Amino acid sequence: MRLICPNCGARDVREFYYAGVAGALERPAEAAGEVVWDDYLHNRDNPAGETRDLWYHESGCSAWVVVTRDTVSHAVLSAELASDVKARGA
Repeated sequence: MRLICPNCGARDVREFYYAGVAGALERPAEAAGEVVWDDYLHNRDNPAGETRDLWYHESGCSAWVVVTRDTVSHAVLSAELASDVKARGA
C-alpha cells in the first residue's frame, strides 16, 4: 500500500508508523472522569468503509499525517498534516 505524505508525495507504507485512529487527536479533558478516559484509551471501532488514521512519516519528513482511507478497498482517499486537522478542530 502507498500512502500520501502532504510534504513528500506518494510513499511506500513501510516508511510510516501506524499510530491508530485519528480520533486520538480528540483527547478528553484532563479532568474527565475514569469512564471517559477508559473509553478513549481502550475502545475503538472497526469500521468497514471509510476511516481516518494517524500515521507518522518515520523514514521521511517526520510529519504526523491523517490519512482517510477505505478499509474495504484499501484506497487512500486523502491525506493531510495532523497539525492542520488539529488546528481546524476536525
